[in-house]
This record gives sequence, C-alpha cells and structure tokens, in this order.
Amino acid sequence: MKIYNPTTPSRQHMTGIDYRKVLSGHAPHKPLVSGGKRGSARNAFGRITMRHQGGGHKRRFRTVDFWYDKRDIPARIASIEYDPHRTGFIGLAVYADGEKRYVVLPQQVKVGDSFLVSEKAEVKPANRLPLSKIPVGAFVYNISLAPEGKAVLARSAGNYAEVIGQDGGYALLKMPSTEIRKVLSNGWASIGAVSNEENYLVSIGKAGRSRWMGIRPTVRGSAMNPVDHPYGGGEGRQPRGRKRAVNVYGKPTGKGQKTRRRKKYSTRLIVSRRKVGKTRTTIVQ
Repeated sequence: MKIYNPTTPSRQHMTGIDYRKVLSGHAPHKPLVSGGKRGSARNAFGRITMRHQGGGHKRRFRTVDFWYDKRDIPARIASIEYDPHRTGFIGLAVYADGEKRYVVLPQQVKVGDSFLVSEKAEVKPANRLPLSKIPVGAFVYNISLAPEGKAVLARSAGNYAEVIGQDGGYALLKMPSTEIRKVLSNGWASIGAVSNEENYLVSIGKAGRSRWMGIRPTVRGSAMNPVDHPYGGGEGRQPRGRKRAVNVYGKPTGKGQKTRRRKKYSTRLIVSRRKVGKTRTTIVQ
C-alpha cells in the first residue's frame, strides 16, 4: 500500500496501491486497446438505469479474454498491466503460436511465467482446467458455468472460490459471498486467486477522487422530498418511518432482507445461502 504525507486534509487518510512494485511498466498492447464512450449507466433513451454513475476520467478499453478457447497451447506472461475497467491486474499472454491476448492474472504470477489451458494441465496458479479435474480445497477464479462458456464468476481483485466437493456431475463451490452453490463439473476454472488483493484496503480519501473514478454523490433518502424517495419529507430530521428498508424505487434492500427473486432459474443450484453481514475474506499468498 502507498500512504501519502498529510500535506492537506484530504491527503490525511488517503491510501492507494503502489503500482511501481507490482506492474511491469510495459505500455498497453495497441491491437488489444480501443477507445469508446462509457454509457454512464444510461440506456438508449438516456434514462438512468443505475444511480451514482457518470463523469470520470477518460479510459481506454482493453480486450480481455474470458473465453479461453485456445487449449493445449502454452502461453507466457509478457507483462503485468493495469486495467482502468477492473480491480485485478491483467497480463499480456503470448501463446506458442504467436497470438497475444490479455488475461486476468492471479496472485504469485510474474513476468516470464507460463500457463496452460488443458484438461491435462497441472494444478498450479493461472492454469485452467475442468472443475472435475480440480482437487477439493483448491482456490479457483474465472469460473465458467458451461463447458464452452465464458468465465463469469470470481473475477475481481482478491476474489476466489473454494472447491469443497464433487457430487453427481456438479462441483460444490464456496463463493466469495460465502454462498455455497453447484456448478457443472465440465465447466472450467483457473487455479488461484485474482491479483491485487490489497485493493479492498484503499481509502479514497476525498470526494474529488470518487468523481475521477466516475462515482457521483450518494444523497440520503431522508434528506429528499416525498416525491423523490420513500423516506423523504417531514419537519427536520426524521426516521425512515417504515418497518422495512427500501431503495428509491420502494424495493427491499440491505439490512438482512432477502432480495433474490423467488423464481430465479439458478435457485435450485444453491446449497447454502450467503451469510448476511459477514465480511469478505481475502487471501494473501
């Protein structure tokens, strides 16, 4: 972690990642980088679909490979780079046939290390193989839900899922949220935990830094008018006046309430619901 001298009030509690110690210093690979405009959480009609997003510094998009469809071809990590659109670090993978792709890197991987996507791959960080071939107790990330599917689970900084069992064609995974769920054993996963495990320790320090990141201010519902929020109105400061906590749309939120849709397709795959209020654990290897 990088701690700043308290030269101003905003610097007093500000922290950040010391990127010079973890990144390789390589410039982005131009063929895999593109520009573009961020939607700022607006839909095609310009209406807000997610609050508190907008503005922020201009970013360039890195094309990151989550399909991992090059199998049985070894690849070498040529660089460790920062991606403004994700919390984990990415690396430029150079395959033996000459193709280059960006991939999300796990902890403990350095420039020059190699990995392999194969059913016969060794169980070591960055290697990718079917869940049925991964031993119980191993940590995995970039988990796909189908044999030819895209990696969709455990992709952010410091995250991992733990393989806790195999049962009837399914692998039992303990997710970062503490939920235990079934995933098809012929789905694929990468060994290890996502890099940049200190990300959760970063203290933003000031409002302006949030705006650079594209995060707009959050206003308390009780400070609004009745037309704008269920908690709004009243003379002076008032409690919310409702038994249940709700968001601006009147839907249940937080405070231990269940917000999952009752008929969601994947409910049958959940063995144990997540523990409400339990903090996320992060491993440092």
